[in-house]
Amino acid sequence: MQAPSESVLRALPKVSLHDHLDGALRPQTIIELGGAAGLELPTTDADELGAWFLGQSTTGSLVDYLRSFDITTAVMRDAAGLERVAREYVLDVAADGVVHGEVRWAPEQSATAGLSLDGAVEAVLAGLEAGAAQVRAAGGSTTVTLLLCAMRQGDRSDEIAELALRHRDRGVVGFDIAGPEKGFPPSAHRAAFERLAAAHLPITVHAGEADDLPSIASALLDGRALRLGHGVRLALDITEVDGRPVLGPLATWVRDRGIALELSPTSNLHTGAFAHWGHRMTDHPFDLLHRSGMAVTVNTDNRLMSATTLTADLAALVEAFGYGLAELEEFQLNAARAAFLPAPARADLAETVRTGFAVARDSASGADG
Repeated sequence: MQAPSESVLRALPKVSLHDHLDGALRPQTIIELGGAAGLELPTTDADELGAWFLGQSTTGSLVDYLRSFDITTAVMRDAAGLERVAREYVLDVAADGVVHGEVRWAPEQSATAGLSLDGAVEAVLAGLEAGAAQVRAAGGSTTVTLLLCAMRQGDRSDEIAELALRHRDRGVVGFDIAGPEKGFPPSAHRAAFERLAAAHLPITVHAGEADDLPSIASALLDGRALRLGHGVRLALDITEVDGRPVLGPLATWVRDRGIALELSPTSNLHTGAFAHWGHRMTDHPFDLLHRSGMAVTVNTDNRLMSATTLTADLAALVEAFGYGLAELEEFQLNAARAAFLPAPARADLAETVRTGFAVARDSASGADG
C-alpha cells in the first residue's frame, strides 16, 4: 500500500497531548496584538514573521529555541488577548484533524498587575470553550482541555499547583513544569507534585528533552509523572543487540507501566533533543522507542516555532520510517489511552480514532481496487 497522502493524514482523527499555547500563535495575531501593545517586532509581515520564528528555532539549542517565546508571551498579558489566542488555537487544531487535544501554558508568564493568575486562567478557558463552540457550529467536533505549567527555573510551582486545583472542574486537567530542563530538576518542585498527587490531579513532566536519564528518573519518582513530556533520551537506556532492543531498568519501568512518551518529532529535531543519535529525522529514536514497546505518541510541541502541524509531523514519520495507517493508528490510540480524561471518555475517544482509521483504510482499499 502506498504511503498515506497529506490529505489522508489531515483527515485522520488525531489526539494531541503536548502542545504549548504560547508556541501556537498565528503570526498575524502576534502582529495585531503586538501593534496594539506597542511591541517592537522583527517584521509586520505575517509570512516573514513566521519565517523569523522558524529561523530562531532551528539552531539545535533548546535555550535558543525558548528565547523566541519572549515575543509570544508579551502579547498574552491581557484577558482579551489570551481569550483570542485560545479560541484561535482550537480552530487551528480542528482544521488539522485533532479530535481531542491538551494544550499547556504557564499562567505566571501572563499574569500582570491588571490580570490575576485566576483571571488569566479564566480567559484561556473561555477562549477554549468559544473555539470549541465555533467548531461545533461549523459541524465539527473538537475538545481541548488545559494543563497548567509552572516554570521550572522559578519558585512558584506551589502557587501554580493550587491554581490548577482551583480550576480543575472547569477544564484544567493536569500539571506540568516547563522551561530549561538542564540544571532545574523536577526534585526542586517536589512539594507541588506531592500536593497534586494527594489531590489526584494528573501530572506530566518535561524530561528527557534537554537532559538525560537522571532527569527522567526524577520526573517519575519526584514528579509523580503519569506521562513524560518528550522523553526522547529514554533511548539512552536501550541498546540494540542483533537488531533487537534490550531495555535497561529505567526504560523497562516506563514500558511496563505504559507511561506515555509525548514525542514531538519536528520540535525534537529543532531543539537537538536527539543530537546524540544524529541530526536528521531518520536519526530520531522514535522508531527504536516504538519497537521497544513504549507508548509513543506524536505531538507538535510548538506549532509556530517549528512551523509544523500534527499532520506534518505524521508525514515526517511516514517518510522517515515507512509507517502506514496501522502504526499511525497505534500512536493515536496510545494518546487516547494516555489523555487526562475519565476512563469512559478515553474509551469513547479511542473508538473515535478506530472508526476514523477504518474509514481511511476502506477509502484506501477502494482507491487501490
